[in-house]
Amino acid sequence: MSLLDICRHETEPDAWRIVSGTLADISEALEVFRPHRKVRKITVFGSARTTSDDPSFLQAEELARGAVEAGFEVITGAGGGIMEAANRGAGCQASIGLNVDLPFEQHPNPIVSSCEGRLLHFRYFFTRKLFFLRESDAVVVLPGGFGTLDELFEALTLIQTGRTPPMPVVLLAPPDDPFWSSWQVEVQRLMTRRGLISPEDRSLVCQTHSVSEAIAWICRFYRVFHAAELLSDRLELQLNAPIPATDLARLNHDFDDLVDQGVIHAAETCDQDGYLRPCLRFRYDMRRVGRLYQLIDAINGLDLPDCPALQQPEQRCADPA
Repeated sequence: MSLLDICRHETEPDAWRIVSGTLADISEALEVFRPHRKVRKITVFGSARTTSDDPSFLQAEELARGAVEAGFEVITGAGGGIMEAANRGAGCQASIGLNVDLPFEQHPNPIVSSCEGRLLHFRYFFTRKLFFLRESDAVVVLPGGFGTLDELFEALTLIQTGRTPPMPVVLLAPPDDPFWSSWQVEVQRLMTRRGLISPEDRSLVCQTHSVSEAIAWICRFYRVFHAAELLSDRLELQLNAPIPATDLARLNHDFDDLVDQGVIHAAETCDQDGYLRPCLRFRYDMRRVGRLYQLIDAINGLDLPDCPALQQPEQRCADPA
């Protein structure tokens, strides 16, 4: 239904408050993110209740500092705890905060509040979630409560159903903290063994206790792979470098189960900025998202000649030439 249809049929003031608030959220968010589209961003999720002396707080700060040093910007929910730690590590000039108006617990931290144009106030959770994933190129989740787990499952659900393009999802906790290890065991025991998810769906996440490993994993994800576009009849994996014929033959052999019909073809396509990029094009079995992640990992592991595009994973819109 279009906005015009709503105008014709909807008269309740409450409905118009929702429409007006949603459009305002979207308009303001697009304006804030527009100048930052060329740089990849890492969203950091975690508890607002984590104190500054908690190892998770210190790890979030270290993660964000390392992400900025690697060329990324950092997105958080703009609150306290893990969010403030990540914004502190990134600094206000490399942070974007997506705050949501709540009657308690959520107030923007002083880091994102101190830089003009770096803080958004959302009226609704659903519009805030839209921009967390729309503008992110990676998600790192530290220990947290219901809200943190909600964001994690939202990301995994949208990736698994193809509503969000593939991106690295990292579960990070301090050394000796079993938070995510226990969670992974339960996922395997309760979901995988009962057939509620596919065994390869565990490839959707990377679990680590190391900040350097988390950043390296995110950088590696975009080493050769650049972006994915799901079209009506095929999937296109946009690349930073062409795949040699011998490697393409091996990929076709190893990932034949991922292809719904035909084979994986090497081709060229235009990315969102009009640059001509090499790509892999094939009919994709959308039930095999975990295998798609394994294909991307195999592509990123290929021994290809060095070129500038392969060395700048943080550049979302860099000219591949």
